[in-house]
Amino acid sequence: MMRWIFRLLAYVLVTAAALILGYDLWRLTDAGSFQMISLGRLWFQLSPESLQLAEPAIARHLHPFLWHPVIATLLLWPAVLVSAVPGVILLLLSRRRRTQIFFR
Repeated sequence: MMRWIFRLLAYVLVTAAALILGYDLWRLTDAGSFQMISLGRLWFQLSPESLQLAEPAIARHLHPFLWHPVIATLLLWPAVLVSAVPGVILLLLSRRRRTQIFFR
């Protein structure tokens, strides 16, 4: 059951990475230079209110350390990598193990 959940999450993350890469390539045709969109900029474009509410909520209810060095750093990274790397890792972890059959 857990493998199924990891696999589903992996497919969602890899699909999101493909869509983000498509968006980056679409921006390439408009701007003329390839720049990957950061996770923070993408989040702000999709929902600026939730981004502004996330910092005080995480700092107040979880821990201030979690927002400023950890999440703030992630928000500066390219969104395609933040989505693709965990997706690929989850795909590798959730794959079926092949059983070795030895004949004598």
